[in-house]
Amino acid sequence: MTDCVDADELLRRIRLGRDRAAEHERACRERARGLTVTDPDAAREASARALAYEAVRLVLEEVVDPGGSPLAPTGVKQVT
Repeated sequence: MTDCVDADELLRRIRLGRDRAAEHERACRERARGLTVTDPDAAREASARALAYEAVRLVLEEVVDPGGSPLAPTGVKQVT
């Protein structure tokens, strides 16, 4: 990666990565729900992958919007 990119392009790429992480997170959570009864081991693996994508998404969200409102992780209720 020897390309020089400006701040706008870098931000665009970070947002794209965040959006892709969110898509993969949703897909893994859906897969985990679908496999819970039939294949518990695969469901656990899909859940772990969803958590990894969630972590990536949250970090990239913080990069895009530093100090923004705290985000509740997907699937976890926030107590107010």
